[in-house]
Amino acid sequence: MKKLKLFSVLLLSGLLAVSCSDDEAISPTDDASNLKGSETFAKGNDAPSGAHYNLNIIGMDKEKTADMTGDNGHRIFVPLWGNAKIMLIEGDDFMVLDANGTDGTASFQLPNPDPDGDGTTSYSIWMRALGTPGGKAVITTCADADLTGEYYEVCSSESLDVTRTKGPSKFTNVSRTLLTILVDETFTFYDGNGDLVEVKAGRYTIFDPIFEDYFWKYDNEGLRLLQLRFYPVPADIS
Repeated sequence: MKKLKLFSVLLLSGLLAVSCSDDEAISPTDDASNLKGSETFAKGNDAPSGAHYNLNIIGMDKEKTADMTGDNGHRIFVPLWGNAKIMLIEGDDFMVLDANGTDGTASFQLPNPDPDGDGTTSYSIWMRALGTPGGKAVITTCADADLTGEYYEVCSSESLDVTRTKGPSKFTNVSRTLLTILVDETFTFYDGNGDLVEVKAGRYTIFDPIFEDYFWKYDNEGLRLLQLRFYPVPADIS
């Protein structure tokens, strides 16, 4: 696949490596898949409280060989060192479609966060790093652009840099970075039908029809556990 260089492009060895002090580190969910709304309040770990969907991205020393297609276990396995794609599939509920990213590609279903395009999402994503201190990862939201039958990778100019430091781990709202692609400069291309398409500089929410095949590019450098929580709390991603 060719990369469109518009900008810099910039998920344990098993769950046993997670410290017992990491409360709720591998709990699958607190009510979850449809995220029925509830009032939320800040907790000691800086996350909202209330119904949420929990997703653990687990770094593995060795590649998984089992078929994990359709294995909705609230976790995705990725290489402890190296890259993986987590394909983002639009659907009504949150669901792991393919849990094995150690072979290079996993799949995760999630709703369109901003179907009316007003810059405010129907849910937000909160993240914290867990596991052995010292690991880090870089996550970038990307998509494919169909250029006359050839697919070019378009990645956001913003990336999420995650490092597991010592001490208690706090949640951070990462909705804007994981739910949008920021394009720095306007560009044009011919789509698969031969029509000229202009992509203006700006921020594009995942599942915008201007692009195809949205995914998170996960570049892991020893991070054993990344926890993502999806809350029915709006976020400004404009």
